[in-house]
Amino acid sequence: MATMELDEAKARELEEQFDPEMRFRPLMPAAGILVGVLLFVLSLFHYYTAGFGLLQETVHRGIHLSFVLGLIFLVFPLTKRGYAAPPKSTLLRPLGIPLVDWALTIVAVAAVLHVPLIPLDDLAFRVGNPTTTDVILGASLVIILVEATRRSVGWPLPIIALLFCAYALFGPQMPGILVHPGATVSQLVDHLYLTSQGIYGIALGVVATYVFHFVLFGVFATRIGLGQLFLDCAAWVAGRYAGGPAKVSIFGSALFGMISGSSVANTVTVGSLTIPAMIRLGYKRHFAAAVESAASTGGQITPPIMGAAAFLMIEFLSLPYTTIILAAIVPAFMHFFGVFIQVHLEAKRNGLRGLRPEEMPDVKAALQRDWPTIIPLIVLIAILLAGYTPYLAAFWGITLCIAVGLLNPRRRLTLYEIYEGLRDGAKYALAVGAAAATVGIIVGVVTLTGVGFKISFIVTSTAASLASSASAIVPAVLMDMKALTLMFTLIMTGVVCILMGCGIPTTANYIIMATIAAPALGMLGVEPIVAHFFVFYYGVLADITPPVALAAYAAAGMAGADPFKTGNTAFRLGLGKVLVPFVFVFSPSLLLVTKGFNWTDFTIGFLGCVAGIACLGAALSGWLLTRAVAWERAILAVAAILFVTPELYSSLFGLVLLLPVLMRQLANWRTAAAVEAAS
Repeated sequence: MATMELDEAKARELEEQFDPEMRFRPLMPAAGILVGVLLFVLSLFHYYTAGFGLLQETVHRGIHLSFVLGLIFLVFPLTKRGYAAPPKSTLLRPLGIPLVDWALTIVAVAAVLHVPLIPLDDLAFRVGNPTTTDVILGASLVIILVEATRRSVGWPLPIIALLFCAYALFGPQMPGILVHPGATVSQLVDHLYLTSQGIYGIALGVVATYVFHFVLFGVFATRIGLGQLFLDCAAWVAGRYAGGPAKVSIFGSALFGMISGSSVANTVTVGSLTIPAMIRLGYKRHFAAAVESAASTGGQITPPIMGAAAFLMIEFLSLPYTTIILAAIVPAFMHFFGVFIQVHLEAKRNGLRGLRPEEMPDVKAALQRDWPTIIPLIVLIAILLAGYTPYLAAFWGITLCIAVGLLNPRRRLTLYEIYEGLRDGAKYALAVGAAAATVGIIVGVVTLTGVGFKISFIVTSTAASLASSASAIVPAVLMDMKALTLMFTLIMTGVVCILMGCGIPTTANYIIMATIAAPALGMLGVEPIVAHFFVFYYGVLADITPPVALAAYAAAGMAGADPFKTGNTAFRLGLGKVLVPFVFVFSPSLLLVTKGFNWTDFTIGFLGCVAGIACLGAALSGWLLTRAVAWERAILAVAAILFVTPELYSSLFGLVLLLPVLMRQLANWRTAAAVEAAS
């Protein structure tokens, strides 16, 4: 069907247009060739090391970061005016790039590679006793890194990093429990620059060893036609039902998210097909854009690739990737189910049709045409499940993508297209690489000052005070003091995650909250994997949380809709999953891999969560079987909360409360059906 034919070149153009992390300044031909070759070499470096062995830790991370920072100053201008200025080569702008940016590139590369070039034995003695050169280059790197992150990601993350540095330097002047002895500039630079707990820490390591490879796999999987196959299958499964294109958007985003792991990439690729189809069918422009962006954010929590945060969990929790994949299955399902319910009810409320038979794709022909494209994904998953490293699985996935692309006569890749794939895959590494290294500054300050435990104590103490006040109102049979304290801690943590997500990328948000907030949950007895999934899940809301909702704004641009209205609607569509993290904290069996897992707890939690999300969706959309009046919507909202409380009696109470609404809705539905039949 024409409306479901994926134009990959157009999708790439849209991504570069709407994703600020992929938008480069205009480059002269010579500069474009230079940047393209450097991106290509960066991808080749990661591809080779994934298959034939990583380098020593600091060396590997140093090479990665040197490419990333060097390229950022070549492709991201100092101000937004640089995007509009036509490139001209002059004495002060060689190849059309200002001299100051060339200088920053050289200093960045020199500062980054200084540490890997120090012999390990010497480096061990230098930690705690840095030389003058170490301090100068380390301080330069911190400043340059903050500027690179500002250019590629925006202001919020650099500001947070600078505030943490100020906290480290001015510890004695801090108020109350936040006071600490303080650190000198030399001590701070030493910790951030020469140890593995700062810039060269876990965050950068994960991007350089896991994230890059899977992003590259996603690029090639899309190029060989796997994305088109997923969209055809999604249209065949969901397109015929009410509001068909919107449901195709959800299923397509879920499938495409398996190989993407990027909200904006998911939005523009799937949305380039589904948003126009939704608008033609009768959906309002802002709602069509909101559906696509809300569904697409699920790509970061959809196995097997997920987003960068999933790979960070491997390092933070010392768990195999297969465990993370299993734990993510139910949360991912709940996300898409929550969006699906609201889309379905919206379609019913507005009487929107599904796709006609002539508009549906021929799934049999699609499978016959594109079946080879599924081979790399199957092999990648098999290698992961066999217990091998994720980057080795990605290596074979990329290799098979290239092989299929070269051998498949129906969709054959040229050598230049392979070069383009390696070049474009590296583009994703620039912004996320700088953000990861900057988050290393924040993590380094936390480990240097111990502020994480202090913040955890403040959070739990505040939660305990609120719980003490609420205990006079909430019956002990529903929640005791311990449960109330945990509930208020979760609420505060979730709010902070959402607020942080308004200004910084999901990955950076997750690392900061995992460093600061997850210990607070651990103090209350929450398992580490549950605590990390809680902050991860809320961090994913960042891309549809106004005022900075990148996925929603990208979809709005494609739909010609108001960005802020789109962001608000997308946030409403994603509200169903706001309940889910609370459920798996109180009922950890939903994550499948927690201690004490049992099928009884899982079944009660799962069914309660499904019922709660459905009730919340009906309350928000104002439709169940027929239009819901105000009192019905209020009861539906209360029932939703009772259903997600992981106790059987609370779910039964929610069901009793819901019965009058169901009876009235059923009676109205029968009446409407009889009237329609009579007419």
